[in-house]
Amino acid sequence: MSMNSFELHNPTSVAEALALLDKQHVYERRTQVLAGGQDLLTELKDRLVEPEEVVNLKYIPGLDKLTWDARNGLQIGALVKVSEVAESAEVLKRFPALAQAAGSVASPQIRHMGTMGGNLCQRPRCWYYRNENIVCLKKGGDRCYAVAGENKYNAILGGGPSFIVHPSDTATALVALGATVTIAGLKGSRTIPLEKFFALPKVNVRRENILLPNEILTGITVPNSPLAARSVYLKFREKTSMDWAMSAAAVALHVSNGRVADCRIALGGVAPIPWRVPKAEAALKGKAVNAQILHAVAEIALEDALALQQNGYKVPLTKTLLRRAIQQAIA
Repeated sequence: MSMNSFELHNPTSVAEALALLDKQHVYERRTQVLAGGQDLLTELKDRLVEPEEVVNLKYIPGLDKLTWDARNGLQIGALVKVSEVAESAEVLKRFPALAQAAGSVASPQIRHMGTMGGNLCQRPRCWYYRNENIVCLKKGGDRCYAVAGENKYNAILGGGPSFIVHPSDTATALVALGATVTIAGLKGSRTIPLEKFFALPKVNVRRENILLPNEILTGITVPNSPLAARSVYLKFREKTSMDWAMSAAAVALHVSNGRVADCRIALGGVAPIPWRVPKAEAALKGKAVNAQILHAVAEIALEDALALQQNGYKVPLTKTLLRRAIQQAIA
């Protein structure tokens, strides 16, 4: 399918890119930001967006750097390729959940093109949203068609009024690892916890994160935490390649004297945002892990689940993934 014509800009600095975005029509969605392009190009082809201008970030130096040191942790530029994170020996050694999540993204070809910033900011994969002929709630319509329609892949946690699930594997792992993101705007940069970057539909039904149209996500920081080394990301998908999570679980644990001294748990593929479960974390902290504790933690993590007609399977599936992820992190 052909795309509409647009003007392509290739800024060579963040400041230049922000100046290009600082136009009134950016708020009317007539300007789009291009990173790896794996999500944007599909939206263009499906006519989900029809911008007049595209701001390409690929010529901005420094956004493609991946570095680690004990003081500053892991620094991931927004343009770092997903494959680079998946294949990094440093990441695999110190942040295994992140390497596992990045390695599970799509196909090798897409991982070599897709960027970490783009993976966090990608749009929903709900087939109603992706269908150019359907004006669903996320596209300005008056209903979420998944509620009474085909909802096998939709949310069981945090849904309403839209029941999309966030498609990013790396976001789930990064939330479990306590990552932060840096956002650049004309008034300077701000750094926030990644879990506060995402927005539920009840907060903003048209967007999945708090990024303003004239802002750019420039980097991700993963702290050098005692939790990082014992981290695991598990994902269930229908096909073994190039598929999104039907459910996923990411855990990061700090074990001391045979007990869980601290932990973070995030679920993927089940909610419109990477879904943190503080009550389940509290149930695990201070405990020696056994079958009874694993069962209790999994039950608490999914106690608020509200399944739609076709996605009830996600509840037991996610419980199982979470129990297995904790067991692997403890081992």
